[in-house]
Amino acid sequence: MLQQINELHERIEHLESRLAFQDDTIEQLNQALTLQQQDLDKLQHQMTLIISRMKEMVVSQIASQSEETPPPHY
Repeated sequence: MLQQINELHERIEHLESRLAFQDDTIEQLNQALTLQQQDLDKLQHQMTLIISRMKEMVVSQIASQSEETPPPHY
């Protein structure tokens, strides 16, 4: 009977140890995921700005080309 209690106690300690390790791992993964999401949000914002600036550049180039006088041979 005492042996069974000791075995149960060891199993409980083992399970508690695994649970603590898993909790720590989950917390680390959560932190990593949070940082990755922040980086992704930042990159998406930067891409939006780059696309907007490129569109502005294209529009300004088209406008400046249409305002240019034709070459002298016309």
